[in-house]
Amino acid sequence: MATSPTTRLKVEIKGPVARITLSNPPLNIIDVPMMLELEQQLSQIETSTEISTVVFQGSARAFSAGVDIKAHVPEQIHEMLGSFHAVIRAIVASRTITIASVRGICLGGGAELAAVCDMVYTARNARWGFPEIKLASFPPVASVGLAALVGQKRAAELVLTGRTFSGHKAAAMGLANRCAPADKLESTVARTLAELQRLSPLALVLAKKALYAWDSIHFDKGLARAERIYLEELISTADAREGIMAFLEKRVPKWTGK
Repeated sequence: MATSPTTRLKVEIKGPVARITLSNPPLNIIDVPMMLELEQQLSQIETSTEISTVVFQGSARAFSAGVDIKAHVPEQIHEMLGSFHAVIRAIVASRTITIASVRGICLGGGAELAAVCDMVYTARNARWGFPEIKLASFPPVASVGLAALVGQKRAAELVLTGRTFSGHKAAAMGLANRCAPADKLESTVARTLAELQRLSPLALVLAKKALYAWDSIHFDKGLARAERIYLEELISTADAREGIMAFLEKRVPKWTGK
């Protein structure tokens, strides 16, 4: 068993399984330093033929409450969005089987990170959501990929209302494979890991490659277009600036529609 100490992550490798624990208390906010560490760790894992599965997890309180709001200001947004989407693309393109184990809060970018994993297991009482619209923003990854998981109408409802929902509902709508009581979540994940370890690592790699052969083409193009909309149209609006500042200043936003 090997453990790699990092600033925002705890990485443990045991046999063919790498566990990446988001560790930025109290809510595991995904800031740019965490994004860079995630990208570096995923790149290293990708070069190891001994690792066949990656498990992403957080704490009992939060898988992740999302991407750092402070990084959404115009002078940081390009770096932030580029770094976060590099992580998302690395997960989507990974040859390994990726699993998200979700407890507590799982919002915004945290929910997007979990959603792009091959399998998702969630605590029944976890709190999921894509609340970016409440800040006059939108979640680019979810906007592109969520419909394939939960259907177009449900995806539109989740992105356009920003409402939160339980882990039980996440599993019921197809965003997660299964939900379990929080104290049973680890054993639920362990059963799947045991199943995977009995299978051919090469067959898993090729099966995953074939499984996403069609969707990956559309996801790449869709995410690139969503990025352009976000950076060239959304972020320069008065409402986007107001949403971010109102959140940081802990006040009710005043929308102008501009």
